[in-house]
Amino acid sequence: MATEIKPDDARIIAGFERFYEALRRLTPRSELSLTAASTLRRLERSGPHRLSELYAPEGVSQPAMTQLVTRLEREGLARRSSDPADGRVVIVSITEEGRDAVARRRDGRARALAELLEQLPEDEHAALLAALPALQRLGDLIID
Repeated sequence: MATEIKPDDARIIAGFERFYEALRRLTPRSELSLTAASTLRRLERSGPHRLSELYAPEGVSQPAMTQLVTRLEREGLARRSSDPADGRVVIVSITEEGRDAVARRRDGRARALAELLEQLPEDEHAALLAALPALQRLGDLIID
């Protein structure tokens, strides 16, 4: 049975979709695709993962993730190794170069967003600050 979307929730969802589109436009063009950046952020945030654990959260097939990791490894952004407990298992980790690429992408987006935040009236800026705990909790529900 499908969840009924309440009118207020529909407004929130539409606002998030619009903001997501805007945020994507603010993100500087870089060497990283959205999936590559997301995969590297996951590795940065939660440490090395089995290759087989990376594809589903990113919404791609296992062969597509294998190709992505091959490209990231070739570019020096990620590293593959064998699991010491099971040599058949491939472990993927982020390199320092990968961390730098994620940081550059994050910094470019943050600077662009900071410029926009300066344009908001004080009351709207305060409303965003007040909403941060709820936004962070919502993010945790998605990421965890």
